[in-house]
Amino acid sequence: MLNKKFEQIQLSHGGGGKEMNALINDMFFIAFANPILTSQEDSAQLQLSGATAFTTDSFTVDPLFFAGGNIGKLAIAGTVNDLAMMGALPEYLSCSFIIEEGFAIKDLQTIVTSMAEEMQQSGAHIVCGDTKVVPKGCADGIFINTSGVGKIIKQGISVNNLQNDDVIIVSRDIGRHGAAILMARDSLSLESDLTSDCASLWPIVEQLITANIDIHAMRDATRGGLSAVLNEWAMASNVDISVDEKLIPVSTEVQGLCELYGFEPYDLANEGTFIMALPRAAADKALEVMTQYCHCDQASIIGYVTDAHNGKVILNTPWGSSRYLDIPQGELLPRIC
Repeated sequence: MLNKKFEQIQLSHGGGGKEMNALINDMFFIAFANPILTSQEDSAQLQLSGATAFTTDSFTVDPLFFAGGNIGKLAIAGTVNDLAMMGALPEYLSCSFIIEEGFAIKDLQTIVTSMAEEMQQSGAHIVCGDTKVVPKGCADGIFINTSGVGKIIKQGISVNNLQNDDVIIVSRDIGRHGAAILMARDSLSLESDLTSDCASLWPIVEQLITANIDIHAMRDATRGGLSAVLNEWAMASNVDISVDEKLIPVSTEVQGLCELYGFEPYDLANEGTFIMALPRAAADKALEVMTQYCHCDQASIIGYVTDAHNGKVILNTPWGSSRYLDIPQGELLPRIC
């Protein structure tokens, strides 16, 4: 077995010979087994019909392991979520590893196992991939690239579709992933059970689609957090969005870290939290569906689309004042995904 012979990745694991074949067969093929992948063709042969969503992403999180996940779980959830936010059923994924010489085999196995477990949440399959091993010092451990293909089940979900009086719903408390990475990166020892929200969102989205909810726009609030999503929507649809600060769910742990570091929770990354815009008449039914499923018990309406056309996001504070919620600038948390 691979683990008995090697404890660390060697350059030979990327050389195309026996060691690389052992890595692929004894680890990747076992974890990701499906007929398309194990046929070992140069390209995956897929059966596609109708409108199809396609996405790609690269993951370079630091640290690789954090409370609530690791780079592998993040790679699968992130790619699945990009498809889900377009109303697409995740079907096929590609996966490429760039691994640094000396990387621990046991850590790679943990990452790969978490990827296989996370795919069970959506039913997606890795059907093709690639492995490269680079000399020590060239990759900072491991980088993962994933691409995803999925069948669009619900048409018309778009950043361009926000309409006057649409309500804005957030699926759960915000900023958890960014805060969890901050704690792990700076080795903060706080009396807290804070974990990343890293999770696949397709099961929740599938229920919303099944319930025939009229979704106008949907986006997972990753880099740039809630602020980035709302500003992108406002500009793309040429509308103003008004949100109430007191209605935005933020955990006490995240709020405490923001106060300690001078951050705003609206700018922090999420990896299992999504924002949705939909007609006011559909909001109660959407909330009813969402609160019945994992991690959505805090789902709430936080604002609405106004009849102005300035492409701005207005944050209304609990003290009766208002300010623009700008798109984040600068580098808050390096390597959060």
